[in-house]
Amino acid sequence: MEQDQELLQEEAKENKMGIVPIPRLLTGMAFPMVISMLVQACYNVVDSIFVAKIKDDVAAGGSAGTAALNAVGMAFPVQMLLVAFGTGTCVGVNAVLSKALGEKDQKTADRAANNGVFLAGCNFILFLIVGVFFSGTLIRMQGGEGLALTYHTQYLTIVCACSIGVYTQFIFERLLQSTGRTVYSMFTQLTGAVINIVLDPIFIFGLFGMPEMKVAGAALATVIGQICAAILAVILNAKKNTDVHVNLRGFRPNLKIIKKVYQVGFPSIVMQAIGSVMTSSMNRILSGLNTDSVAVFTVYFKLQSLFFMPIFGINNGMVPILAYNYGARKRKRMVQTIKLSMAYAFLFMLVGFGLFELIPETLLRIFDTGDPSLIILGVPALRIIGFHFLAAWFCIISGTVFQALGNGVYSLIVSVARQLLVLIPVAYILSRIGGLDLIWWSFPIAEVMSLCVSSYLLFRIYRKIIKTIPA
Repeated sequence: MEQDQELLQEEAKENKMGIVPIPRLLTGMAFPMVISMLVQACYNVVDSIFVAKIKDDVAAGGSAGTAALNAVGMAFPVQMLLVAFGTGTCVGVNAVLSKALGEKDQKTADRAANNGVFLAGCNFILFLIVGVFFSGTLIRMQGGEGLALTYHTQYLTIVCACSIGVYTQFIFERLLQSTGRTVYSMFTQLTGAVINIVLDPIFIFGLFGMPEMKVAGAALATVIGQICAAILAVILNAKKNTDVHVNLRGFRPNLKIIKKVYQVGFPSIVMQAIGSVMTSSMNRILSGLNTDSVAVFTVYFKLQSLFFMPIFGINNGMVPILAYNYGARKRKRMVQTIKLSMAYAFLFMLVGFGLFELIPETLLRIFDTGDPSLIILGVPALRIIGFHFLAAWFCIISGTVFQALGNGVYSLIVSVARQLLVLIPVAYILSRIGGLDLIWWSFPIAEVMSLCVSSYLLFRIYRKIIKTIPA
């Protein structure tokens, strides 16, 4: 009883990230994020399920649903880039802000928050330009043509031109996360997801008197959900977040803070931008072998998000804990956080591996386009790609550790090596040797390389940073 009272008194003096036992703290912070990320993954899957059922006039031998899936798949690299700028900036803001709170530097924490909001606005302007002027060009670069080109241009223009919602949502959710208020962040993400899921069939198929907008309807449902979530995130920060004060009256960009943000966040942006290049390159290679294989690749990405997104939720809970305790010089809590995060991530990936190996056809039939090629091409693809789950959990958590401790360049090294130096060259070579029968093996091969490099760099981080902190 006395210990509980002492703990409560200590918590009152210090932020909970420095005193609450790690299992309870990480679970409490990560669980809401895992749920919200899982819901986001589900609404991405639902989005594609509705898109796959679109009917239209197309050339013989294809289906509108397959063309729509191809369009969503070819839009995905640009969406990845859009998300990369938002999440990369927020990773930097989160790390700077949480470290400042751990050091009891309120002034720097508030400056990080205000500059983060400013940078979110800059990101929106950039992608507004991309969406309005370059959507068609980006799809042609990936080999898109015909109906897929039409669908893609509509989808991407709407998503980019209305990205103010997603960027506002990103930054204000991260302000909640960085101060340990992940439950509120979960509410905002759930709000956006539910609105998106409800509006999808209404806008896509023209229900309740709405016009039938097809793929454009899916994009419109997405941005409306994002804008609603953003509004809620702003309100919750104003009402509930007492640790950080956002006030843009008389604001001027602070170059010193922005530099710190991007020292951590820029490698994350580049990593995800590399992912965009990888996806675009794979779309190009696959469209040269079989156009329908792009739809298979799209479906794979939607399905794997059901297992990767929860791990990103764990990451979101882990980063402020690591950064705070790094600033507070508490080594034991840092090590506990890393170990427990890896255990959680492994369990998610093990489930994903099992499902990809045991029931790939069942998973693919969720996206029934009426075209048998999706099943014929997709079953062997999922079974082969599924092997990379067995190593991905370690690589993802290690990369987040690098970023949280201010060594985002290590994450960049791993990402460049995996996706540009191994995955794409190997995929190209295998496509030439054995076509679609071999190309999917490029994913497990690249992941094994990533595992080796991540293990070595994590050992360096432990020896040079973590181990030097007094126990």
